[in-house]
Amino acid sequence: MTEKASVPGPRRELAMHNDWFVSGWEHVLPRQGFPLTMLIGTASQSGFLGSLDGLLQEIFDGHWDMIGGDLDGERTFSWPDEEWDYADAPEGREANEARCMEAFGAMLTAAGFPVPRTVRDLSELYLTWGLASREETPDGTRWSMPAVLPLPGDLLTLDAELTKRLDWIRWTMRTGPLVDTLINHLVDDGDPQEILTSLDRLASATSQDADNVRLALAELVQSGDARVQRGQEPADAARLEAHQRFRLVMDWDHFHEHRLQLSLGD
Repeated sequence: MTEKASVPGPRRELAMHNDWFVSGWEHVLPRQGFPLTMLIGTASQSGFLGSLDGLLQEIFDGHWDMIGGDLDGERTFSWPDEEWDYADAPEGREANEARCMEAFGAMLTAAGFPVPRTVRDLSELYLTWGLASREETPDGTRWSMPAVLPLPGDLLTLDAELTKRLDWIRWTMRTGPLVDTLINHLVDDGDPQEILTSLDRLASATSQDADNVRLALAELVQSGDARVQRGQEPADAARLEAHQRFRLVMDWDHFHEHRLQLSLGD
């Protein structure tokens, strides 16, 4: 469920939930959502029983700048010590913070949830939403997180722009490694402009299954990096049968320009 990340001089290793980035919660919650998820993910590891305050004390002697000090710190949407990007948010830090707070509060109120003031309040929302569970046992408090996190859109009404953004993030995170594998194979094959192939053949060549190759092709076509044709007619990459022959026509110039722009944007 988790990936481990070393922390300088820790008494315990912090663990981040694998589904955090794919779920999209970091684009919905205050900035403390990220370190709070790490803290709860670490508390969910075997061998820990106790409160989040106790874990914070064990790892950071009770004070963690990343979470705003302790669990009673107020939630914010920006890092106090970060250099402000006036090109991206010309209104300035305070005005941007107020705007984010207002939008976040309105979204939670509309869904019938209390608006958290502190990180501790936010942790209680995690329990309400099912992002985490807390059980009192004879030995102490036991924490857990589901293998797959509920999505923000399952619990809150998101605006159209944010919904589209989260859908795009989930799609690219799912297809990105698959596209990389397919492109690496094509590059090793000499960057062909066009090949006659099938999902079965590409799956065998890349050590993937046909469904993964189909997803990679669908992403390349959707991004304008490639065309899939059967005969002289365009074919729907998502509907290809594993055995069907098709022509994969690559637009390498578009591919390199497009992927470079994405990299710079990140």
